[in-house]
Amino acid sequence: MDTIVVYSAENSNRLKYVLDWVLKERLQLDYSITTNKQDTEGLKFFISYGASLPNSISIPAAGMLSQKDIAKLVPQKGNWKDLPTMFAVADKEYTLPFDLFTAVFYLLSRYEEYHSFNGDKHGRYPATNSILYKNGWLSRPIVDEWVWAFKKQMQVAMGMALPATHYLFQPTYDIDMAYSHLHKGFGRIIGAYMRALLKGDVKQISERTQVLKKKQKDPYDSFRWLRQLHKEYDCKPLYFILSSAQTTAFDKNIHPRHPAMVRVIKNVAKDGVVGIHPSYYSGEHNKIGKEKQMLEEVITRDIYISRQHYIRIKMPDTYRILLQNGITEDYSMGYGAYLGFRAGTGNSFYWYDLDQDSVTKLRIHPFCFMDTTAHFEAKLSAMEAFEKLHAMSRILEKTGSTMITIFHNFSLGTSHEWKGWRQAYEDFVIEKAAMHAKYD
Repeated sequence: MDTIVVYSAENSNRLKYVLDWVLKERLQLDYSITTNKQDTEGLKFFISYGASLPNSISIPAAGMLSQKDIAKLVPQKGNWKDLPTMFAVADKEYTLPFDLFTAVFYLLSRYEEYHSFNGDKHGRYPATNSILYKNGWLSRPIVDEWVWAFKKQMQVAMGMALPATHYLFQPTYDIDMAYSHLHKGFGRIIGAYMRALLKGDVKQISERTQVLKKKQKDPYDSFRWLRQLHKEYDCKPLYFILSSAQTTAFDKNIHPRHPAMVRVIKNVAKDGVVGIHPSYYSGEHNKIGKEKQMLEEVITRDIYISRQHYIRIKMPDTYRILLQNGITEDYSMGYGAYLGFRAGTGNSFYWYDLDQDSVTKLRIHPFCFMDTTAHFEAKLSAMEAFEKLHAMSRILEKTGSTMITIFHNFSLGTSHEWKGWRQAYEDFVIEKAAMHAKYD
């Protein structure tokens, strides 16, 4: 396929970053940038950014991609092909009525998160601060929808079909607490019994006793079931293991070197790829390197993927720490308190360091659904949660995008609190496996 020429009066790192993602990654097109209008003369088709020129798909330029600062912006809302837009313009001479490239950059770079904000109870950037939440777009991968519509327009203008991209379902799991009752140590077990007694929770006391006597399976132990599910439906899961050496109010897993935890880690490593789930305070106390090393010693291979515990991301500090510790792919791009698309896409992208005005080697993989968010924050039943999941999945399927979900071993176990989730998840996996088979 011929190289697509992109005209822009100015070139920049920001513009190249967006074009690499939109044209190369998503549309699978080669391109070249020219700042000379004469280079477009005689071309039957090209993209014109910031100018309306003959024979082109013209896109207005809001100016942000030619800048290096991080100014506070209030993007103008608009509409295009039944889609809501950002950085809209009133000038009708352009093919697109909004600056697609700036809108994509704004969301992928997490531009708005570099400004001061009041964090939530975990110090996180609140979803309610984001433009996607405020505009009511958080539950849709709006960037993927824009790119899909742009692809259709490109195909008409070029008079040819562009390469297809296919939907991909990527299951991932956070192992925060491998067991509910087992292997907790004498002190924690006695403490749990005392708390249950004070609450008068006879059911939990009975369950704990039966589990400790090995007469009943631990309700959080879903590992064998998961392995069988993945094997039967050809899934390639990712597991993020909390490997904190110390127990805190937020880090309740058993020690990564405990024989029972070693067995869990080794077994899931046979089933999929293992990543680090850094402890709650690891960023403040520079513990990621040590925790990663402990996990690597158990699985005897290098770890290069991560997801932040409690989704504690702070721009740009967290990503810089990950890069310093040999992490090249991170799966934390989402919100802990809300379902949806934090960066407006289900597809991965390289992190752009706005302070340094350059793209990095850290690959960001966004998730859109987490079981604990649906259950504890949104207060959804299993049926309601999976209705939301299916609704997001349908848009991702349409746009040929990726869906990454987060589940925990405890939500897929036998705990009464999570009744109905295990079966609903199995049904979802079966459906997505059938879809993958159709594309293969």
